[in-house]
Amino acid sequence: MLSWTDIFSDTYIVGFILLFFRFAALFMATPIFSHQNIPMNIKAAMAFFFTIVFYSSMPPLLIDINVPTIILAILSELFFGLAIGVVLLLAYNVITFAGGQISFMMGFSMASAIDPQSGVSMPIISQFLSLMGLMVLLAMNLHHWLLLFIDASLSSIPLGGFLLTEDLFNYMIKAAANMFVVGFMIAFPIIALTFLQDIIFGMLMNTMPQFNLLVIGFPIKIMVAFMVLIATFAATMLILKTQMQEAFNYLEMFF
Repeated sequence: MLSWTDIFSDTYIVGFILLFFRFAALFMATPIFSHQNIPMNIKAAMAFFFTIVFYSSMPPLLIDINVPTIILAILSELFFGLAIGVVLLLAYNVITFAGGQISFMMGFSMASAIDPQSGVSMPIISQFLSLMGLMVLLAMNLHHWLLLFIDASLSSIPLGGFLLTEDLFNYMIKAAANMFVVGFMIAFPIIALTFLQDIIFGMLMNTMPQFNLLVIGFPIKIMVAFMVLIATFAATMLILKTQMQEAFNYLEMFF
């Protein structure tokens, strides 16, 4: 059992700081925790709280106690959390990319709003799919998975010992390419039907010049796109869940 003298020694204080930065980077970069509507002071309080909770399972510190080493260890912990966030966000952004393509085909590309998840402006369909995807992540308990992952990482990755590897960069490149492929696959039914409607409308305008595309054509395109979006919504969320599970399973490469 640790005495108060041991707890307030340099080794345990530095370990506490590094563990705090590991949780802080996690809350800044990963989906759900990085939501823009969560104030920074709440995120910092959550990081401090979980640092206290997991402090008892913290392994012995293996680095030297000096200023350059501590700075490098803090940067290592920040990169660890950011790497987790990038891996998960590349899988999560599949639906936002698909929503952008759908909005463009529906004529909603100018109808944009601030996404509460990322804080950037995005098309309205992307924002809708992003919020629904956030509900799916909460339903699959991704926030619990992340906390359990941090707990498991303490025994496999020593504090201040995380290093960026070539395998991680290669995976991020493949995940970025997969984001575009899967996102286009999700949006393909609406894109295909929109092209088909354009062909039909073009034939109608050649046979009936009085056909007004702006008055009749665009409402029909929007209605059909919404019908297809509703019909494929469950499959879209299932694809998102599969992508997030695969990305989370790939986090084992950190071990």
